[in-house]
Amino acid sequence: MTTESTIDAGTTLHPLDDPVRGSLRGAHRRFATWAGRIGRYDPEVAGFIGHPPVLSDQDWADLATLLGPGGSAGLRGGDHAPPPGWTVLDRLASVQMDGSALRVADDPDLEVLTAADVPEILALIARTQPGPYAPRTIEMGTYLGLRMDGRLIAMAGERLHPPGWTEISAVCTDAEFRGRGIGSRLVRAVGARIRARGETPFLHALARNTTAIGLYETLGFTLRQRSALTLVQAPARP
Repeated sequence: MTTESTIDAGTTLHPLDDPVRGSLRGAHRRFATWAGRIGRYDPEVAGFIGHPPVLSDQDWADLATLLGPGGSAGLRGGDHAPPPGWTVLDRLASVQMDGSALRVADDPDLEVLTAADVPEILALIARTQPGPYAPRTIEMGTYLGLRMDGRLIAMAGERLHPPGWTEISAVCTDAEFRGRGIGSRLVRAVGARIRARGETPFLHALARNTTAIGLYETLGFTLRQRSALTLVQAPARP
């Protein structure tokens, strides 16, 4: 299960319609494990699953193989109906935002984070809860951080890499430093690096996170599409 064994019928009209499989087939190929049309990241890197819009019986079987008994994952789309034995854990509304008009700016006060910073990164993620971040997520792209008195207090970086696009993610700031525009600085600086490569930034957010969505809109992001995430759990037995 190391290569993609089949290609689903039909053509994705836009790279952002299937950003996970676009990443796993391209820039993040080294992190990919495939079973039929279903791909997943190395769990130490990210928990994302790439899949067709509609899953066949074989797709569900392949997903169960990748997840293992009782394993769980988030599926793009809110209308998935798993076969018997599967459990739907939750359905979450989300938005995808296009950063074509993002106003970018380099920031010399920010530093490039490395693997040596991972313990501090994970501690910051635990305090601020911007979303999932695994021990090797830093390998997905460049992450920038801001320190105060030697302490990492804010960060943002690059996650999914479908062709021509890069996702900005893990935007977070410690509570006592919020309201100072640090998040905006980080997003613009990460965006500047993306633009320098000739790519376009984009991002995802939960629809209920209206504060973050409002901030991104002030920076130039526009709503591309509304979607949902279906959290499912595989049968406990094969």
